[in-house]
Amino acid sequence: MKSLKKQRRIQVIAVAVVALALSTVLIGYAMRDGINFFRAPSQVIAEPPGPDEVFRIGGLVTEGSIRRGEGETISFSVTDGGAVVPVTYTGVLPDLFEENQGMVGTGRYISGVFEATEILAKHDETYMPKEVVDALKEQGVYQDPARDSEG
Repeated sequence: MKSLKKQRRIQVIAVAVVALALSTVLIGYAMRDGINFFRAPSQVIAEPPGPDEVFRIGGLVTEGSIRRGEGETISFSVTDGGAVVPVTYTGVLPDLFEENQGMVGTGRYISGVFEATEILAKHDETYMPKEVVDALKEQGVYQDPARDSEG
């Protein structure tokens, strides 16, 4: 009798381990398209990602770089002070999108141009995404907007 109970217990544990492993694999597979890594323009230029990789890029919109094309296509450049990456976007830009302001875009780097599918801009005078601030600080070009407005 005891060996039958022991055998059942081992079977239940084995099934539970297999179910846990399978669910972990399925969750990882489902999330792989939803994870977008952040890169600064300097990182994109130093180690260009493959054309199939979707990622986020952030920095400041380069002054004088915004060009409106045919229809809703807009091209501009983004910089972190160390490198400049050309960006194209088809769609309506956020109202707060401006030159010399922070932005984050999601898309792919194809043939030397970042083709954005989504553009996010700052939502007030002082906000900038943490990743962009960190990249600008790393390049030594970050200026604290709160400090600039005080003085």
